[in-house]
Amino acid sequence: MASMADTMPELVLVAETDAAAARRARRLAAQGTLKRLYPSIYTSNVDSPPESIVLRHWRTIIGHLLPGGVISHRSAFDSRPYEGSLSITRGKTRRDLRLPGLTVHIVPGPGPRLDPPAPDSRFGELYLASDPRRFLENLTRGRGWSDRVLPQPALEAALDRILMVGGPKRLNQLRDHAREIAPALGYDAQLKRLNSLIGALLGTLEGKILTAKQALARAAGRPYDPHRLEIFDALFTTLNQAALENIQDPAPAGVAREDFAFFEAYFSNYIEGTTFEVEEAESIIFDGKIIENRNEDSHDILGTFHAATTAPWRDRPPQSADEFLVWLQNVNALVMQKRADKKPGEWKEKANQAGNTYFVVPELVVGSLREGFERIRALSHPLAQAIMIMFVVAEVHPFSDGNGRTARLAMNCMLSARALSRIMIPTVYREDYLLPLKALSHNRIAEPLISALSRVQRWSAAFDYSLSRPQLRESLARSNAFQEDLRSYKLLFPPARPAA
Repeated sequence: MASMADTMPELVLVAETDAAAARRARRLAAQGTLKRLYPSIYTSNVDSPPESIVLRHWRTIIGHLLPGGVISHRSAFDSRPYEGSLSITRGKTRRDLRLPGLTVHIVPGPGPRLDPPAPDSRFGELYLASDPRRFLENLTRGRGWSDRVLPQPALEAALDRILMVGGPKRLNQLRDHAREIAPALGYDAQLKRLNSLIGALLGTLEGKILTAKQALARAAGRPYDPHRLEIFDALFTTLNQAALENIQDPAPAGVAREDFAFFEAYFSNYIEGTTFEVEEAESIIFDGKIIENRNEDSHDILGTFHAATTAPWRDRPPQSADEFLVWLQNVNALVMQKRADKKPGEWKEKANQAGNTYFVVPELVVGSLREGFERIRALSHPLAQAIMIMFVVAEVHPFSDGNGRTARLAMNCMLSARALSRIMIPTVYREDYLLPLKALSHNRIAEPLISALSRVQRWSAAFDYSLSRPQLRESLARSNAFQEDLRSYKLLFPPARPAA
């Protein structure tokens, strides 16, 4: 038979005006059926830690104790307690309520604003401070406030996100609304600070007030995508700890180099949908033939081949962030030279995506590439640098078209500079390459990409490039390199070459 406690809710609230209910609750608490958490607040879950119960039901409890209070200051950004602390603006007296696992700081001040502009939002029996109000509140300074407001770098980052998503209009609107509500809240000093931060971000005021790296980059005209930097860092950390091989270039010069570059260019274009029969591609590269009605496609593969064989694009990687930007623009212009509608070598003007992957928005391209280069330069192993530079370009997607080919050429330039084997991505390996890219982009899982590229580099170096091109093509075919049926075929390594 169910006990009385089994029929009660976990949280039992007693109205102060209900004397009978209060007596009954006290009696059940004395019997051990209920546990008192705070005056007028009980739980039927007498076995669980009271701290857990309070944090699980904090909104209901605080709404019962302080109806109409405004969740404010840092708590308004977190929308919940932070490290056992919650700030509520209400009434005229500063005081703290201490419950198991939760301290509520009651800040004297006006109640919820319900009229435009920027009304506070209803949140159960409480209210949640509006955007302008919470930014003003978190610019409060003085003794005892440091642990109740967001650090200034975090506020700057939040303002930068608004600017990134909504543009200057959205940030100016926030400032205008803050200007309208500040007098009633008594936040004139906070409004001056907010105006300075927004002005610095927009470049209309001196930027020395800014402290966050992201905001400083914005004020300097080099804003970047902070979300992408987190992904870059996930790859950087894994690469920095990885044990990677040094696989020597199997085709460093002469005809062998050209044959490797031919198949590299052929596969790199095939994976992007610029497909030819191998014989057609050979006629483009080695006979100078432009395929009828496919002028642009023909020049795509020709440009990729030239970048893979010609200095400085083949083996002289950029040494600075400025050189990196110029290198990318020149290589993309070379690969996409006949596609005027794609504006070869020019940074994209419209946002782009692949499936459900959205790339860096145009105004953050240059800053994100610069930040990516800092991580490329900090790695020591050539393959680590190669993987990092490929991913940075692929993830930013800085051009309207040709991003994948540009990214892979950047990867291979890093390898050729150290006389290591370049990497081909054969048709049959397409998903083995693209799916790890997606896993890193979406879930910050870096190991599959490193493993996939390490494996295909070993495969790329396993062939005898001294063979004639027809023999080399046959060897690649026996390894399933040209197969499009990815379910029936997997990449195979060629038989090991006998030792010299």
